[in-house]
Amino acid sequence: MKTVEEIDNFIGSNIFVLFYISTTDCNVCKVLKPKVKDLLTDFPKIESKFIMIDKMPAASGKFSVFAVPTIICYIEGKEFIRLGRNFHLAELQEKISRYYEMIF
Repeated sequence: MKTVEEIDNFIGSNIFVLFYISTTDCNVCKVLKPKVKDLLTDFPKIESKFIMIDKMPAASGKFSVFAVPTIICYIEGKEFIRLGRNFHLAELQEKISRYYEMIF
């Protein structure tokens, strides 16, 4: 993704979307990213994108991101989950599971 318009189209054309927002020099982000990818294998109907805000600064404004990593989930175009900087994967999994089971 290269533009905010592409992000908006992605959100609008999918039921459940997860964005993993980071920067290229964030070491926490680098460690967490493969773990999030692995977690998503349990939720095959979630569409995900990894966004580097240092490469697309407009995304930082769109999502109001002030710390990385940030995970934001949209369901049917509305934000339902937001976790930033310090969170446990178990917390993310529990939140995703709750909504995933209601939708799919």
